[in-house]
Amino acid sequence: MELYWTYGPMFIRELQDRYPEPKPTFSTLSNQVRTLQADGFMSHHAYGSNFQYYPAITKEDYCKSGIHNLVDEYFSSSYANVVLSFVKDEKLSVKELESIIEIIKDNQRK
Repeated sequence: MELYWTYGPMFIRELQDRYPEPKPTFSTLSNQVRTLQADGFMSHHAYGSNFQYYPAITKEDYCKSGIHNLVDEYFSSSYANVVLSFVKDEKLSVKELESIIEIIKDNQRK
């Protein structure tokens, strides 16, 4: 997806050319792109039997989707569980949590 957001619409062969050596096979990339398309993340223009693919969603929306899926799958759909996990692993300080609380309060006042 990143390459499509960076370079725009591409055929699979063009996508393959953007990879460093060792390059993934054409069929591997084709399968990945078609899976992303089936999931609604990519779309294509048909030129005869060739397909030029492009992102169907923005990078921001794609990231949000990934985060929501992660929270649903691994944290019982609870964002509080995500925060608690970071706290338990000492990835968030009290100062950072206080800052987050202030942001939440500010958003609720609006």
